[in-house]
Amino acid sequence: IVRQDRTMERIVFPIPEICEYLTKETKLNVFKRAERDEQGSKVADFFSRHHEMFNEMKWQKKLRMQPVMFWFSSHMGLWNSISFSCAVIINLLVAIFYPYNTLDFHSVGAQFNGLLWGAVMICTAVVVFFPHPMGFKALLASIILRFICTFGLRVTLFLLGLINLLNKFIFMVSLLGNRGVLIKPVNEILSDFEMVYHIGYFILCALGFFFHEFFFSLLLLDVVYREETLLNVIKSVTRNGRSILLTTVLAVILIYLFSIIGFISFQDDFLMEVEHPMVPRIKSDDHNSTQKANQTSCPADGTNCTEAEESYISQILQSAEWPYSEEPEEGEKMRACDSLIMCIITSINQGLRNGGGIGDVLRKPSKNEPLFLARVVYDLLFFFIVIIIVLNLIFGVIIDTFADLRSEKQTKDEILRNTCFICGLDRATFDNRVVTFEDHVKHEHNMWHYLYFIVLVRVKDPTEFTGPESYVDAMIKERNLEWFPRMRAMSLAAQDSEGEQNEIRSLQQQLDQTTKLVQKLSGQLSELKEQMTEQRKQKQRYGLLQNPVPMSMPAQF
Repeated sequence: IVRQDRTMERIVFPIPEICEYLTKETKLNVFKRAERDEQGSKVADFFSRHHEMFNEMKWQKKLRMQPVMFWFSSHMGLWNSISFSCAVIINLLVAIFYPYNTLDFHSVGAQFNGLLWGAVMICTAVVVFFPHPMGFKALLASIILRFICTFGLRVTLFLLGLINLLNKFIFMVSLLGNRGVLIKPVNEILSDFEMVYHIGYFILCALGFFFHEFFFSLLLLDVVYREETLLNVIKSVTRNGRSILLTTVLAVILIYLFSIIGFISFQDDFLMEVEHPMVPRIKSDDHNSTQKANQTSCPADGTNCTEAEESYISQILQSAEWPYSEEPEEGEKMRACDSLIMCIITSINQGLRNGGGIGDVLRKPSKNEPLFLARVVYDLLFFFIVIIIVLNLIFGVIIDTFADLRSEKQTKDEILRNTCFICGLDRATFDNRVVTFEDHVKHEHNMWHYLYFIVLVRVKDPTEFTGPESYVDAMIKERNLEWFPRMRAMSLAAQDSEGEQNEIRSLQQQLDQTTKLVQKLSGQLSELKEQMTEQRKQKQRYGLLQNPVPMSMPAQF
């Protein structure tokens, strides 16, 4: 921690017992979703969640006292996977076999009875001796096929829907128990998106089971919630929703203006080709037969009809007359711009869905017509302004947003891998250091050790606080985060201090060597000076002896 005088101190403390009840899911969620501050640290967001995590520890401790509830809550991932798998299987069966009278499963089961039982036995052996997820899936598929051929498709769908409903109920109970939702107020429960989402999922399971199996198709949208990539695809539309909405409003306004021009000048060119539906017309001589068929108790889907009734109905349908021949006739033309609202609807419906704009569906004018050039300009302006510019603006906003989201995800993953959660130092700072980055984030700045220390301060008697604990307790009450180390680490500071001491020692040694060298050179210089003085004296003596001055003559200077 960082003390009041900005010095760092290492704290050793006992981890409270309650800290072991923090779930792995919560740890992973906090680690991945905590937001960074200006200094690159996530301490601010992490500190704001410590109260919630402390409450979860207390709730999980109570939950451990209820073994059954704890077992269900500890397998939430399994229940969620089973729900999605059941939804996929149900929708596959509905998509392939609905309305359920296209195939006689009993005859198929009797024909391939041995093959189906052999597949079940082989898959069972594979699962027993070589347990693998693919083996379990193959065993489940073979059992479902065997069940369909034995009891029918409706019974199988009923059981799968019941399993899905009960499994989702178990998941909801597990979620309520794991989150401690039962002790939370209603407004807090409704503000939890995940809780509201799973409540809606459970309601869809109930609607699919009690009303119609088509409701199960909505459960497949759970793949968007399960996959982060698909979530980013949805966010690419919703994140800049205001820009997209305003651009759409601009497109509608432009189409409205083009519709007014079309209504005034090209009203006769809005001719749309229409086709009438093919409705069977029963012959008059079969009127009594039709009344007899209507008196039968056969429902619309034909599920409870006997073979005789089905044969009778097929004969009636074969005797019906159809208004169209097998070869298609040329479609009928209908005016689509007799009113301004019809012009607007036609321009939006046909103009946006055709690659060339509204000109692709309007009448092709002759070059001899007086408004030919005006039609050309009208079609080109609609194409360039609405199709090319406005629609591509919308697509560009969506594509750019998706690219930004992908870039943000990559940056976030890079930060999680290479940046300390507490201090914000990156991996490169610990290169060529005694302490590696992995040791730093695991031992020196372990984010959960800071949480455990906060919990210790909250559960410990204040009268037993040590000096650092009293200091941190006061900082927590003030919501002051200055006791967290930011862009600092004791290992780096100690190593930097040791490096400075080594550098000072090296400089001192160099200074001592230089001093000795100077003293040596000074001694040598003194000796050289003495030698030069002695040599000068000797030269003077030698010169007097070689040139003596005569006694009779005065000395000349």
